[in-house]
Amino acid sequence: MNETASKNAEEFGFHNGDIVQEWLWDDDVSESTREKIMDLTGQDLVDEDYDSAVDGVIIWWRDGDDEDALADTIMDAHGVIGEDGPLWILTPKPGRPGAPASNTVQSAAKTAGMNAATPLTVSEDWNGIRLRAFGKGR
Repeated sequence: MNETASKNAEEFGFHNGDIVQEWLWDDDVSESTREKIMDLTGQDLVDEDYDSAVDGVIIWWRDGDDEDALADTIMDAHGVIGEDGPLWILTPKPGRPGAPASNTVQSAAKTAGMNAATPLTVSEDWNGIRLRAFGKGR
């Protein structure tokens, strides 16, 4: 893990001034990750009811949530960001409560027309998986 990027949340691809929308927040999320993103962007996170375009999205996903619902959520979230806006699925790490099966996010992403990257550690208990539309490069 790149310690510098992790400490500053730069791995997310967000920038100063970006509006980042947060989906499926609950009291189990990583507050330190949220704070790092807000420090990096200089903006508060907005929730899924925000009704304007955003620059990026994070979705908190846990095992037990319906995989088809994840694909729908990914499509909904992708619809509010620009073509190249960062879209991340954050999941509990393997062995933690709520950790999904390794293929859950991959399968939902494929159903939604997206590619899922290799998981990246974003906090002590959470991994992040960046999604990109099929055909998009790095």
